[in-house]
Amino acid sequence: MNIKERASKIKMILMDVDGTLTDGTLAVLPDGEELKSYYVRDGMGILMAHLMGLKTGIITGKKSKALEKRAIKLYISELHQGIFNKKQTLEEICRKHELDFQEIAYIGDDLGDLSVIKVAGLSAAVADAHPEIKKHSHMICSLYGGKGAVREFIDIILESQGYTWDAIEEKFIALWTKNNTI
Repeated sequence: MNIKERASKIKMILMDVDGTLTDGTLAVLPDGEELKSYYVRDGMGILMAHLMGLKTGIITGKKSKALEKRAIKLYISELHQGIFNKKQTLEEICRKHELDFQEIAYIGDDLGDLSVIKVAGLSAAVADAHPEIKKHSHMICSLYGGKGAVREFIDIILESQGYTWDAIEEKFIALWTKNNTI
């Protein structure tokens, strides 16, 4: 099955954070809290996925208060932090949403993502991912983690599902006009 065929079956997009939604750089404050930088276009892609009826979620090994706030702002319904066994969490998410692995897309960058990369219906590695992640992914993004790889992945899924940019723009403008908070 090719990437477009796999992408056409996706109902939920899951992602890692450090090295995927971020470039992997961590700034640690004196109180131990970590600062992360997120790429705006990745966030826009997540919002577009929601507008077109897809669910989104995060499975990450670290815990961050800043990530909690970012997830709320992006309407991410599944946020799982401090997770060592990501495949087990994937199985729980699938049960909760009555989905099978073929309906899940996952994007990651390092060995903690490997168990999910191997079973997801559509898996992607960011351009600067570990070679083992690239080896087992259905696609390798041309963009780096924290630099648009998540948006690239989402764009492929939306295009494969037949969504046009005009339809996405129309829904986005309606949301912006209603909330003016994005």
